[in-house]
Amino acid sequence: MYGSDPAPLMRSVGRYLADGLSSGEGAVVIATESHRDGILAELDMLGADPAAALRDGRLVVLDAQETMARFIVDGQPDRELFEATARPVLSALRARCPAGVRAYGEMVGVLWEAGRFAAAIRLEEFWNTLLDQGGLRLFCAYPIDVCGDGFTPADVDAVMSSHTHVVPTGAELEAALDRAMQDVLGTSAAALRPLMDANCRAAWAALPRAEATILWLRDNVPSLTGAILRRTREYAHLA
Repeated sequence: MYGSDPAPLMRSVGRYLADGLSSGEGAVVIATESHRDGILAELDMLGADPAAALRDGRLVVLDAQETMARFIVDGQPDRELFEATARPVLSALRARCPAGVRAYGEMVGVLWEAGRFAAAIRLEEFWNTLLDQGGLRLFCAYPIDVCGDGFTPADVDAVMSSHTHVVPTGAELEAALDRAMQDVLGTSAAALRPLMDANCRAAWAALPRAEATILWLRDNVPSLTGAILRRTREYAHLA
C-alpha cells in the first residue's frame, strides 16, 4: 500500500522482481506507464538487466489499462476473459523459466483508485485461483495511504482478506509512529502497546507492526488517531 510517493513501492517491486530473475524465474509486470518506467529503472539499477530479460522473453511488461480492457465486461472482471488474457502469458513464461514466475500487478490498484472496490476484490479472487495452481507468486499494489483516512479496518478488510502478507510501508514509519504516540498518548502509549501488538484478525494478511498499530488506533481511539498520524507524517518526513 502506497501513498503519494511511489519511490518505496518501486524499490520493493524492483527487489522482488530482481531476486526472481537472478534465481531463474520469469517475471511479468502489469502496471501504469509511470510505474512501468520506474520499475524498469529500478531493475537496471539493481543490475538485473531488464533489456536483456525482455529480449529473452524472461520479462513481460504490460499496460494495466490495456490489459484490463480485455476482460472487463459491464464494469466487472469476467473470469473466462481474465484467464484467456493471463494464462497464455504465464504459460509462455513458465515454459522458458521452469523455476517459476513472479508477477507484479496493479490493475486492482487502478480499480481501487477509481472507486470500483468490488471489481478490485473480484479480480483478486481470479488471481488467487491461479495462485492456488502453483508456480506463481503475486505482488499487488494499492494506492492506499496508511496514514490517510482510507486506511481503516472497515475500508481495507476485503483487501486484507485477499492477501497473505502486507509489505511494510517503510522503515521510518514505525519509529515515527512510536514517537507520535508518545507525544499524544503520553504514558498511556506503553500500557496500550501489548493490546496493539496482539491485534490480529485471523482472515487478514500478516501485517507489519506499524500498519497493524494504525488500524488498532482507528478502531479503538479514533478521536486521537488524526493527531497521532499528523505527527507521524511530520516525523517520517523529517527522518
